[in-house]
Amino acid sequence: MARPTIGHLDPLFVQLMDEIKTLTQYVFQTENRLTLPISAPGSAGMEAAFVNLVQPGDKVIVCQNGVFGGRMKENVERCGGNAVMVEDPWGRAVDPQKVEDALKANPDAKIVAFVHAETSTGALSDAKNICAIARKYNCLTIVDAVTSLAGSELLVDEWGIDAIYSGTQKCLSCTPGLSPVSFSDRAVEVIANRNTKVQSWFLDMNLVMGYWGGGVKRAYHHTAPINALYALHEALVMVKEERLENAWARHTYHHKALAAGIEAMGLQFVVPSSERLPQLNAVTVPEGVDEAAVRKLLLDQYSLEIGAGLGALAGKVWRIGLMGFACNQKNVLFCLGALDSVLTAMKAPIQSGKAVNAAMAVYAQG
Repeated sequence: MARPTIGHLDPLFVQLMDEIKTLTQYVFQTENRLTLPISAPGSAGMEAAFVNLVQPGDKVIVCQNGVFGGRMKENVERCGGNAVMVEDPWGRAVDPQKVEDALKANPDAKIVAFVHAETSTGALSDAKNICAIARKYNCLTIVDAVTSLAGSELLVDEWGIDAIYSGTQKCLSCTPGLSPVSFSDRAVEVIANRNTKVQSWFLDMNLVMGYWGGGVKRAYHHTAPINALYALHEALVMVKEERLENAWARHTYHHKALAAGIEAMGLQFVVPSSERLPQLNAVTVPEGVDEAAVRKLLLDQYSLEIGAGLGALAGKVWRIGLMGFACNQKNVLFCLGALDSVLTAMKAPIQSGKAVNAAMAVYAQG
C-alpha cells in the first residue's frame, strides 16, 4: 500500500485491474464477466446487489437469521421492493424448507436473498441448496459472502449464485474498504433491461462496467482507491498461492482446535457444530460474567481483541474471529490461554487450565 500512487487510468493500473478481476473470479470460482471490487466496504457491495436488481414493486424473499438478513430487508424496502421475510432463530442456519414454502406462497417473487455466513451469530447456511430452490422457482439469488469468501467452500458458478458480495477485511486478510462482487449473466440481463434507473449513480453496474470492463480502453467513472487495490491484489495472490481448497481446510482445522479448547473450558457455542462457521466463533458468556469486562481485560492485558454480540445477542456472546492469515495455531493457543487466564482471575464458572491442552490434542492428531 505504500507504493507510489499512479493514475486511475494509467496503463499499468489498467493491467492491475485486469489481474484483480481474474483473481477475484478465482476466489469466487466464477467466470462471470461482471466481477470486480466495489470501491467501498462490504455494506456497499450489499447495496450494489440490491439497487441494481430490485425495482419498485418487486417481491423479494429475504431470509433472516441474524443482523445482516435484517440489513437485506432494509435494502429491499429502500429500493421500493416488498420484502417477504423467512425467519430462523439467531444461531441457526436458514431452513431451506421455509424458503421453498415462501416461494410456493409467493409465486410472483423475483429474488431470494440470504446470508451465506451470518457474521453476527457464526451460522453457515446451505447456499447450494437454497440457490437450487430459488432457481426451481425462476428467482434470482443475492448472497452475502462477507465472512465466507476464502474461508468456507463457495462455488458461485456451480451453485448458480446470481449476485454475490463480500468484504476484503475478513478471510482475505486485506485492509477494509473494498467489496468484491460478482453478477451472473442472468443478473446482468435484468440490470440492462430495468424499467427504472438504478437509484444509485455510483453503484450502477451499467456505468461501473465501463470502467472495469475488459480491454485497455476504459470510460472514467470514479477515481479508484489505487493503494487499497494494490493491497487487494496482493491478498488475492496469496490466496491463489495457497489454493482455495487449502484455505478452506485450514480454517476448519484450526476451528476444531479452538472449539475443543472452548468446550474443555466448559463454555458453549451458540451454533450447533453441523451449522457452525469455522471463522466466526460465537461463544455464550457464562452466567454472572461481565462480558464487556472480559473483552477489556483481554485487550488491555494481552492486546487481544474479540468481538461483542450484535443485535439480539448483544451482551450474551463473544465472537471470536479466526480468519485469513490470523487463522493459525499460534493465535488459537494464545487466545485460549488468555481467555482461560482472564476468566479464572474473575472466578468465572469454568474448567481452568484445560483449554490449551485440549487444543493441543487436536493438533497432535494432525
